[in-house]
Amino acid sequence: MINKRSDCEAINPEIVDKVRDVMPNIKDLYELSDFFKVMGDGTRIQLLWALEESEMCVGDLAVLLDMTKSAISHQLKVLKMSKLVRSEKRGKNVYYALDDDHIKDILEKALDHVRE
Repeated sequence: MINKRSDCEAINPEIVDKVRDVMPNIKDLYELSDFFKVMGDGTRIQLLWALEESEMCVGDLAVLLDMTKSAISHQLKVLKMSKLVRSEKRGKNVYYALDDDHIKDILEKALDHVRE
């Protein structure tokens, strides 16, 4: 088996075929890569971790992380566009929370991994 772009011939074509059959499609893999790019920022990880504990408004997050409201708002916009957080306006404040429990699970598993 010779691929169009690869200059190699498979040593174990049966393994290559087996793995190819279960690989996610390329579009999903690129979206997964984009997801990890968003998650790859220290400030955004801190925001996600804080929001795992409690929904919070921009001002409280700014105090917690010792950052400006503008900087927090910018990072929250990125997280919201990536569907990692959701927002709800209450009076003059906007409160943010994790979009779903998957985010919490990913954070906890990743932390377990780095602590090993």
